[in-house]
Amino acid sequence: MKTIKRKLSVFIIEDNPGDFALVEEFLLDMVPELKLVHATNCKEATDVLSAVGNTFDVVLLDLSLPDKTGIPLIKEVVELSMGMPVIVLTGYTDLVFGINSLALGVSDYILKEELNPALLLKSILYAIERKKVITDLEISEREYSELFHLSPQPMYVLDINSQQFLDVNDAALSFYGYSLDDFLQMNIKNISPEHEWQRLDDLFAPVDPEEQVVYKGNFIQQMRSGKICKVDIQSNVIEYKGRKALVALAIDMTERLNYIKAIERQNKKLREISWVQSHVVRAPLARIMGLVQLFKESNDCEERDRMLEFLTISTNELDQAIKNITQITVDKEDKLKPNRSKSQRRTLVKVS
Repeated sequence: MKTIKRKLSVFIIEDNPGDFALVEEFLLDMVPELKLVHATNCKEATDVLSAVGNTFDVVLLDLSLPDKTGIPLIKEVVELSMGMPVIVLTGYTDLVFGINSLALGVSDYILKEELNPALLLKSILYAIERKKVITDLEISEREYSELFHLSPQPMYVLDINSQQFLDVNDAALSFYGYSLDDFLQMNIKNISPEHEWQRLDDLFAPVDPEEQVVYKGNFIQQMRSGKICKVDIQSNVIEYKGRKALVALAIDMTERLNYIKAIERQNKKLREISWVQSHVVRAPLARIMGLVQLFKESNDCEERDRMLEFLTISTNELDQAIKNITQITVDKEDKLKPNRSKSQRRTLVKVS
């Protein structure tokens, strides 16, 4: 006989002593380490479940208790079990009733007349494993939800077929200016200028139904205020509540593109400044170099004084040219930093 190689905690809700003894015998033969708790009516069962919570691996429930039976009993025990697997053991042979009980959250439905150790072991193992899979799935969904809703970047989920918004995080609500209720009644075209609609239709309508939808790249989008932004979209295909969907991350490119354009304008201007000022600087520098050489070769004091005067003039011209270049550079930097105060600008000029 197969056994369960782990400690097992089982709660049996059964009023018939003979049926309880049979199930207990099966379990003791199959489970080396068994913790067994027994209740004989609904009141005892609810007291135990209310006190200990979901600390059992599985609940075995008889549907004919002295104080409650059938569907009402199932509903109460399943609710108090808080996710623990509940296996119904019953003498009812009504197939419809069995199906309905499964729909209420019961893990399995076993007729007592068919019960044997192998069937009980199989049902318990399947119920425990199913519960583990469901728990892992719930954890995964919770982690996804936290990553989605707590992301500092705007994110939304789109239905691939209708392009309808299925979910939107807080950052997207703030960025686009719409409420969650607004978004859930909108599709992607509602936040896109009309000239982008054909592009979106082409993206979401691949010729081959099996072809992957590629919704990535730079898109023009419109805020509720009417502001137009260029947005970098990155997305992946997911299954969302049974629907094929896309989860998309939206990064506002407007400020970055404006800054790049400003840098390009500055670089162009600086190249012009460099070309112009290089000529202005080169002239006094050439004169200085020539005067220094003549100064070395001359023995005439009067001639040396004149050369010294010319040298001073050229040096001042060179100094002024350098100051002009510095001043223009500082002015250009200030234009790229509009938040800098005037006093900061004056201080920066003085330091230079």
